[in-house]
Amino acid sequence: MFEAGGVPRAALTLQLGSYAGFVGAHWWNLQDAALRCESEVQEQERKICPDVLYRAGRTLSRQETYTPRLILMDLKGSLNSLKQEGCLYGDTKIDTSVAWQGNLMTHQEDPPAKNLFLQDLSKLEGGMSSDGGFSPRALPLSKDVSQLPTQLHVSQKGHQLEGSVRVWSDYLRVRLHPRSIFMIHQYNDDGESSQLEAFGQGESLLHDPTYLEELEDRLHFYVEECDYLQGFQILCDLNNGFSGVGAKVTELLHDEYSGRGILTWGLTPVIHNVGVSWKDFYRLMNTVLGIVHLSSHSSLFCPLSLNGSLGLKPEAPVTLPYVHYDASLNYHSSAILATALDTLSAPYRLHSSQFSMVQLADAFNSSGRKVVAAGTAVPFPMAYGQSLPDALCSYQLAVPWTPLSSCGEQKDSCCFAQSVVLRGIGKENHISTSYLIQGPCKVLPPYPQFFSALLNKQGFLLDKLPSCSTVESIPVLTALQSSPALYSALYRLYKELHQVDVRRWASFFSAGIELYDFQEALHELRTLSQCYKTSSELDESEDEADTD
Repeated sequence: MFEAGGVPRAALTLQLGSYAGFVGAHWWNLQDAALRCESEVQEQERKICPDVLYRAGRTLSRQETYTPRLILMDLKGSLNSLKQEGCLYGDTKIDTSVAWQGNLMTHQEDPPAKNLFLQDLSKLEGGMSSDGGFSPRALPLSKDVSQLPTQLHVSQKGHQLEGSVRVWSDYLRVRLHPRSIFMIHQYNDDGESSQLEAFGQGESLLHDPTYLEELEDRLHFYVEECDYLQGFQILCDLNNGFSGVGAKVTELLHDEYSGRGILTWGLTPVIHNVGVSWKDFYRLMNTVLGIVHLSSHSSLFCPLSLNGSLGLKPEAPVTLPYVHYDASLNYHSSAILATALDTLSAPYRLHSSQFSMVQLADAFNSSGRKVVAAGTAVPFPMAYGQSLPDALCSYQLAVPWTPLSSCGEQKDSCCFAQSVVLRGIGKENHISTSYLIQGPCKVLPPYPQFFSALLNKQGFLLDKLPSCSTVESIPVLTALQSSPALYSALYRLYKELHQVDVRRWASFFSAGIELYDFQEALHELRTLSQCYKTSSELDESEDEADTD
């Protein structure tokens, strides 16, 4: 994981879209919780290195900071009480004096309301700022967590945020650098007007020199300060116009940073099936274009969603035996995906690792297979002190995880390549298999408390009456697979759009993408699906070969 001289292989994260913001907020909260609990004894080589995702810096007043290496793009209205410029450099005062000597009328808006979690966090970290805004967000300010006051390490107070989270910033507890938040003001996060709803709209944004130059400036800022950059991890909405933004971003990274890894996670919130409308066709066309373009320009692409499928009529969301989540809440569904992502990405974030991002991708994408599927057990069901072989024995021939890439249930364990990571089961229970990390996933507030009462404080199965304790950490199992299941999943998406006349949705194409380009992408999706077909599977495409 380190180059000569002990320099960590840094990664730059890009979050593109509202749901990417929801997943990202939980993701960074999980990193923050892990940092605060870093004093717990773990073998160094089995620990995740925070320097891969975080950067050290100083404010203008020389205060040390430790913030995510992050560029976050979202729409107007997504920040609520969070300031776009952040608060780390708030000691720089702007002259607001006015030379006009006549009568003046000042209008002042009330600051956005904060939920109880943000109110408590504000009190914990110093109270309200002088202008009524939200004062410094989450600690640690410094990489050295031992220097933090004890009362600031973690707020253990539980909050029922299910009714008070509208946007991802309503539960973000991590401080961001002023260069992180990149707002797109011409589109709204909420409402019926000025929506970023088509792939072409997203692509067009980065044809605008203003947006493109701003993005390039931010990229250069983060990249040039890295001693060694292993690559980029991208969280991108797949169901809306941000799929077009992601297509242009990955194309830019592919062209400008050749040789660096680009791992892209295409995110889709839970879709509520109430009948097929034009919005469902827009969503499906965005998804198809996103999969084709993002996988083309990325080292590896993985769709992540709790939906059973991503077609016009999605199958019911997946169930997790020990998590009682509300599928209608992005706050809930994104927490599960972020937990899985935290463990899926561990192989290139360990203090000592065999794989960089490029090497991990290379292990999967032979024969054109640049799309992979993910699965997780959140939490991994295991009694305290139970051995790993005994825990796995109950699954017989079934896989011990729930699918997270909308490919349906895996019929067998056959795959072309896979990476399996298990964390949080303790050194004494380890066996020599896959990636095993001692440290569990810390699920501290504001992570939702949607766990079964059959789990104890450490997320292990109880052998007695249900517990009333709050779950603070969990063991997690994840799998990243190049699997034949992707053939049927990708081919179904192709078939759904191949069978309809997409010219009916002229407004989708007026946003910037040509019909010919769309048909070409649809053909590429079909070709991509063939990479995952095995000789034992029926060639569904033969019947349509003459009509393409």
